[in-house]
Amino acid sequence: MSDRTPQEWRDILAGVNYPEEVKKGGSRRERRSAKAVHRHEVRRRSHEWVREQRRHDPIRPAGAVIIVVLVLALGAGARWVWPGLLGEKQPAGASAAAPADPAPDSGEAKVPAISAPPSAVPSASPSPSAPPADLANPDRVAEQFMRIYLTRNPPQDQKHAEVVERAKAFMTPALVVNLSEHTDPAWDKLVSRGGISKVRSVAVAPAGKDLPGDSPLRVWRQATAAVDVDGYTDYSENTVLQLEMMTSGNGKWHITRILGL
Repeated sequence: MSDRTPQEWRDILAGVNYPEEVKKGGSRRERRSAKAVHRHEVRRRSHEWVREQRRHDPIRPAGAVIIVVLVLALGAGARWVWPGLLGEKQPAGASAAAPADPAPDSGEAKVPAISAPPSAVPSASPSPSAPPADLANPDRVAEQFMRIYLTRNPPQDQKHAEVVERAKAFMTPALVVNLSEHTDPAWDKLVSRGGISKVRSVAVAPAGKDLPGDSPLRVWRQATAAVDVDGYTDYSENTVLQLEMMTSGNGKWHITRILGL
């Protein structure tokens, strides 16, 4: 069977016989809607007839081709006659050329659209949101940062910057920008292993002697997080980071530098 042109499909659709109540009832918009319903009902009955015939006698390949072409012809014809039925946009100028039925209140033509029910649209699980930040104690800042920053779900987060965004309340703006613009080897490792990480525990202690001691405005802390990874292979690891934290004297501490990433 040779391929048909769009004009031939329109001729086929124009030859469809509609019931008199469909062709003559109501306004032009109502007739269009009734025709669409009629075509949908014809397709539904066709599918039911095919299923019933297949119960008694398996359909032959040639017959299957004819039925598929018939269904496709009805669908293609519907797209040419009424593009809005399938949610498609009309070409520029088409709405101006077609006569419109003005609505009583606004004077604008409204074309009914078929939309998917809310249950048909998949909803993605939201990423875990960060709890309110406790910035009064540097040890507490280090612990909260480690828990939030190292809890990662690559399929959900999509990118490392999303993890940085969740933990930004504990960092200075300059550090947030720095982490967002650079990749994290631990993130890349997690992605390559198809893993999702969760922090089991965090231990915070003063930094070693090779780093400066505490002052009223700056401290260093060594934070060790026990991380469990669920992926292609489940495993656990310890992540150790050296955190520099500073305060401007307002009682709030923020991480300014991270060593160990």
